Amino acid sequence: MFPMVAFFYKGGVTMTMTGTEIEEMHEKYVMQSWAVQGQPTLPVQRAEGIYFWDYDGNKYADMSSLLVCSNLGHSNQAIKDAMMAQMKSMCFMAPAYATEAKSKLAKMLVEAAGADTYRRVFFCNGGADSNENAIKMARMVTGRTKIFSAYLSYHGSTLGAGNASGDWRRFAAELGGANGFIHFMNPHMYQDGYTRGMDDAKCTEAFLKALEKQMHFEGTDNIAAVIMESIVGANGVILPPKGYMEGVRKLCDKYGILLICDEVMAGFCRTGKMFAWQNFDMRPDMITFAKGVTCGYVPLGGVIVNEKISQYFEHHVLQCGLTYSGHTLACAAGVAAVQYYQDHHICDHVQKMGKLLGDFLDKMVEKHACVGEARCIGLFSALEIVKDKEKRIPMVAYGEKSPIMHTIMAELKKRGFSTFGRENNINICPPLIITEEELKQYLPILDDVLTWVDETYC
Repeated sequence: MFPMVAFFYKGGVTMTMTGTEIEEMHEKYVMQSWAVQGQPTLPVQRAEGIYFWDYDGNKYADMSSLLVCSNLGHSNQAIKDAMMAQMKSMCFMAPAYATEAKSKLAKMLVEAAGADTYRRVFFCNGGADSNENAIKMARMVTGRTKIFSAYLSYHGSTLGAGNASGDWRRFAAELGGANGFIHFMNPHMYQDGYTRGMDDAKCTEAFLKALEKQMHFEGTDNIAAVIMESIVGANGVILPPKGYMEGVRKLCDKYGILLICDEVMAGFCRTGKMFAWQNFDMRPDMITFAKGVTCGYVPLGGVIVNEKISQYFEHHVLQCGLTYSGHTLACAAGVAAVQYYQDHHICDHVQKMGKLLGDFLDKMVEKHACVGEARCIGLFSALEIVKDKEKRIPMVAYGEKSPIMHTIMAELKKRGFSTFGRENNINICPPLIITEEELKQYLPILDDVLTWVDETYC
């Protein structure tokens, strides 16, 4: 006999467990990522638009698009309808077979990136898989082994993507099994002492010179690829100085090195362009993507490759494969999401809302002692939180174990403003469908909390 389960309704949602029961079961049985186990975890009942609710009915504005993936908000009807329609015929077909959803989405992505340069898509399960397979392709195509990546970066937690990541989350991946990963310092104009708009050329020249020198020390003929986030995301929405991305492209061309742009977080209209690299006068050889391609409704990622790489694998076996590559249901969600971006002119909307967000964040720099810099492009932004503005001393130094930023995030969430940050950053990356009214309603909460930070820590 199976135990009887009591069903009841709350807010129109069928529930079988209370929030407390879910939280207790989570703490007991679920391995929580990037955390010491057994800590309290907020149980979420439902989500819609830019909001989600807990089991006590508390409402939170999702001002980070969760992990910068829910670009079109929660419970988007177009994506849900596409998934329901696909489920009526089949949910999954093995990668060796062609399906309408997979073929259609590949074509849409190639055209969005630029069909004059790009040719094919290899589908993966998510962002780490995408970067992992792009690295493998680069090594196969070039016959070289070394992969250059930036210290201020995050590319995923699998073995290859983890080693390519520059921040502290790579350490477990370094325990063994992967080699040939070389890290270089990428520019962070504020922390490096430069002034944006005045010192871009000087900063770009210095960092490109250092990068080229390091390439020579590692042997330019040994380097298969440079993998970079088009705009550094989780480490603080770090905008490159003018000319830097173009300069890296030129270095890659000079030494026959492939350039991989990681668009997992910055892609799909987040910066006001379909892909963030389109803000610069350059083109990568490979584009890795995930998150916004389905807005997280179903896991999906991939690698868009240019004509040269595509042609190589017309004569050589692609030694990459995943059971769920081009997952049918996920691709159906992806088709609906990409179509929605295009039909609803999301890039245009992001540019308008991004101007409002950017202006507000600039005012926070002027107003608050704890805000050293605001960085914003589209609806991709972060505040640099400092304890000494004049000396640019961060509130929490890199690698320092301090509860301060966790306390600030908790204070924001307590007031209904949910977001995340790394080190001394507060990231503000709301769903791309956010309205002017919603921005004006929730940004004052950030202002109030920053006042509290001024009074408490500065």
